[in-house]
Amino acid sequence: MSKPGKKQRDEIGQLSKLPDNEIDTSDIPEVVDWNGAEVGRFYRPVKKQVTLRLDADMLEWFRGQGKKYQTRINQALREYMEQHRKAG
Repeated sequence: MSKPGKKQRDEIGQLSKLPDNEIDTSDIPEVVDWNGAEVGRFYRPVKKQVTLRLDADMLEWFRGQGKKYQTRINQALREYMEQHRKAG
């Protein structure tokens, strides 16, 4: 997503000063059916850099799956956490 230009920043600044009921949203359709919504689609948790010792064979297996192996390790740990959070 690109950063807003000066014109857009000025417009956002003017809109932020208006009460909500004075902002014209007639060109934005109201969403009434949320059946196709994806929970957490735009949520990105804060990442924190750590040093972690992993078994060499496990690390090589994840690396062998291709790029973004750290993301896959994080996802595996998240799934484990969620399963055990529910059970705990």
